[in-house]
Amino acid sequence: MAANVLCFDIETVPDVVSGRRLLGLPELADGQVAELLGQRQRERTGSDFLRHHLQRVVAISVAMRLTNGQFLLRSVGDLETDEAELIRRFYAGIERYTPVLVSWNGGGFDLPVLHYRSLLHGICAARYWELGEDDNSFRYNNYLGRFHWRHLDLMDVLAGYQLRAAAPLQEVALMLGLPGKLGLDGAQVWESFQAGALETIRHYCDTDVLNTYLIYLRFELVRGHLDERQYRDEVIRVRDFLAAAEAPHLGEFLRAWDAAAASA
Repeated sequence: MAANVLCFDIETVPDVVSGRRLLGLPELADGQVAELLGQRQRERTGSDFLRHHLQRVVAISVAMRLTNGQFLLRSVGDLETDEAELIRRFYAGIERYTPVLVSWNGGGFDLPVLHYRSLLHGICAARYWELGEDDNSFRYNNYLGRFHWRHLDLMDVLAGYQLRAAAPLQEVALMLGLPGKLGLDGAQVWESFQAGALETIRHYCDTDVLNTYLIYLRFELVRGHLDERQYRDEVIRVRDFLAAAEAPHLGEFLRAWDAAAASA
């Protein structure tokens, strides 16, 4: 590939610390704060899905394809890494590699959440926020422009930038013979977090990134950036990585991929 690629996904839970401040209820338990925030949101919008600034990041997973031919997948940090450090390490990867960012609804959710959380923690991310003042190559192609290509929000692009045409990652993945979501879905993340199942959340985030990255490879084929042979080679590169991985959830993904492809 001509550029480094970083495909990413985040998982979030209600920011109950900020919630206590906003509600003026400093003694309230986490679950009660989350419920009240959700109730307030339902009254405003009909949905209990919290707005971006009230989401706390608990996992960030990335799939990276470097120009040297290396592919890797990892969940940033470990079980003890706090939110600020997760975000700091994510932006450090952008600083180091200046990759093409790839996401599914990253422009609508993941990146705005990271913006607010960076503001909260005071995290500097100069390369990410570059608009061409210091590097002219960013003037007409930066990470913030919706119609630029340094950040490729696959959901947005494939929908032709029309919300009514947007599709869920799960359905597109299954349509293409990919495993789709394994283990959890987004609605279960808060419950799993409260139960102390952060590792399960991180694994779930990994599989979302794998689905997104494999859709991205297909998109690169469709738009002529990969020919048929190059596309097959990139898919094999991912499969070889999964086959060599020791993590059980990655082996599960590979087996589910085989099963999904066989039935497609």
